[in-house]
Amino acid sequence: MLRFMTLGPSGSNHEFVTARYLKFHELEDKASVELVLDFDTAAKAVINGDADYLIQVAVHPSTTEIVAKFRKHLFVVDAFVSGSKDMAVVTRIDVEQPKSLALQPATRDYVDTEGLQLIPETSTASVAEGLLSGKYESGLTYSSLAKDYPSRFRLDEIVGTVDDPWIVYGRQRLSEGKVVTWRDSPAGRAYQSELKQAAR
Repeated sequence: MLRFMTLGPSGSNHEFVTARYLKFHELEDKASVELVLDFDTAAKAVINGDADYLIQVAVHPSTTEIVAKFRKHLFVVDAFVSGSKDMAVVTRIDVEQPKSLALQPATRDYVDTEGLQLIPETSTASVAEGLLSGKYESGLTYSSLAKDYPSRFRLDEIVGTVDDPWIVYGRQRLSEGKVVTWRDSPAGRAYQSELKQAAR
């Protein structure tokens, strides 16, 4: 079994996207996924051989630190694009006008946060947990929370899915210092299509 690590808690967008990635590579029955609450712990686990790979969204605040700090022992072995779970600003029904908004900092510019006290959380899933426990008035999290608990929450602003870049790390450097991509990728096909249209 291959061992993958990614950011929890259970139900996180990282868990959701990691499952999609494993399914794409037909690894659902050949890999396990362990959830952690910080990427530093996950990086060290891969380096020490306690896990094989780590998956991280490229826009996470700790990405630069992970790439730089562990560069001699942890390598980017793959990258891909995936849509997220449907997201929205979810607010408690008993709060008419929220004064604060809990969010994962990388999602801050998805909505207008002017005039709100921002409460940083480690993941979008932990924002949902905070809303469920009554800790937060409002949060940028999964829209399914309001659908699952319609008597407790409402949708104040729908964000929808967001296409993010994702990074896969491993112990062995696979790029050999070269560009790792393929000409027949969706982007490669779009480039060629635009060139053909421009040549007409």
